[in-house]
Amino acid sequence: MPAPVPRQRAIPAAEGGQAPAAAPNGGSAQDSPETGVTAARPADPSEHAADRPGAAPERTETAAATNLTLLLIEDDPGGSPIVPDLLDQSGKPIRVRTARNLTEAGRLLTDDVHCILLDLALPAPGRAGGGDDELAVLKHVLEIAPRHAVLALTGADDAERGAAAVRVGAQDYLVRDELDGRLLSRAIRYAVERKRSDSAERRLAEGRVRAQENRRLERGLLPTPLLDGSPLRFAARYRPGRSRALLGGDFYDVVRTPDGTVHAMIGDVCGHGPDEAALGVELRIAWRALTLAGLCGDRLLGTLQEVLEHERSDDEIFATLCTVDIAPDGRQAGLCLAGHPSPLLVRPGAPARLLPYDDNGPALGMLPGARWPRMQVDLGAEWGLMLYTDGLIEGRVGDTGERLGQDGMVEMIRRQLSEGLRGEELLRAAVHEVRALNGGELTDDVAVLLLDRAG
Repeated sequence: MPAPVPRQRAIPAAEGGQAPAAAPNGGSAQDSPETGVTAARPADPSEHAADRPGAAPERTETAAATNLTLLLIEDDPGGSPIVPDLLDQSGKPIRVRTARNLTEAGRLLTDDVHCILLDLALPAPGRAGGGDDELAVLKHVLEIAPRHAVLALTGADDAERGAAAVRVGAQDYLVRDELDGRLLSRAIRYAVERKRSDSAERRLAEGRVRAQENRRLERGLLPTPLLDGSPLRFAARYRPGRSRALLGGDFYDVVRTPDGTVHAMIGDVCGHGPDEAALGVELRIAWRALTLAGLCGDRLLGTLQEVLEHERSDDEIFATLCTVDIAPDGRQAGLCLAGHPSPLLVRPGAPARLLPYDDNGPALGMLPGARWPRMQVDLGAEWGLMLYTDGLIEGRVGDTGERLGQDGMVEMIRRQLSEGLRGEELLRAAVHEVRALNGGELTDDVAVLLLDRAG
């Protein structure tokens, strides 16, 4: 156990920023509002000093908890005798580095620098005579130090330029003749916290924009099916792999053409992220347009491969696809597979089974000039057809390390059907059980759709 650290004077808990109670090991006790658990941390003698009475009783994780480092950039650092005597909120000296020009500043600007104090009269690099832009030196510093707080230093008759510096991006400006150690110390702490707050707000705004973009992409991946006038029922389930906080490339669509044929497809672009998701949206829209234009089977897939080859960012990108066209009477269907798992057929009085995949063609983008045979499938009077992406079958089963696979999925669906699950309820249960077997979130996105016809 470490020896206790002596203190010069007793400070009330509110002034020292401590909780009233002490932990058994001599540290201060902090209660977590989320869990209600009291966690002890080692005592820090610096917490018992405050640079002003009446300090707030709550302590937050701020730069004042550690020594601050200031980078002073001006022609004559020795002309500021107040700088060496700076103290932070806890009474610790603020470390000061000095640079006479921006070249020196670039070498001294490391991650442990918290704040930059910049003389606006300093000449900007590459601007003989100062140039026309009075804030060129500040803009240069903001460019090379985007994560650091910046204070502008001006003369007594140059307050207007100081205000302009704040508009450009400095956290504050200070007048040299009015400066003292206490004012500068407080300005440094304020600038550091303001920069930290601004950075947090910017990250939050960027996160909101990304979330909006992701929602737009997801809407493009998961459209409203066009089934007006069809007796077929439709259900779908989509779960992106959020453990990576990125979109995947799973997509699907269902449309009914004027002749009464119902066309369905499901696909998966390899990889995860907005680029793959955007490519999936392009392929889905192209599929819908080509299908409504009357293409199907090999001609449709060949055209989609051309779209993928033109739109992909890398020659290694490919996409798997399963397309089904169901005759107007609902009893027969044509099936094309491009490197994709075969659909599951459910019929009354018979166990659920996978449709044949002997003539499975290559994934789109793998082989130039490839062909995709169209297989004819008898569905019967009453049936259900489930299309899915490989995220549903590639999850692990417990601690065995084995994947669920198509056989495991078929057994799972058979059992769930025997329990009376149908439609959306069936898909929800299937995805939930696959996640449970995996022991948590799946590593891949999952898309499943179900078309069924009552007899």
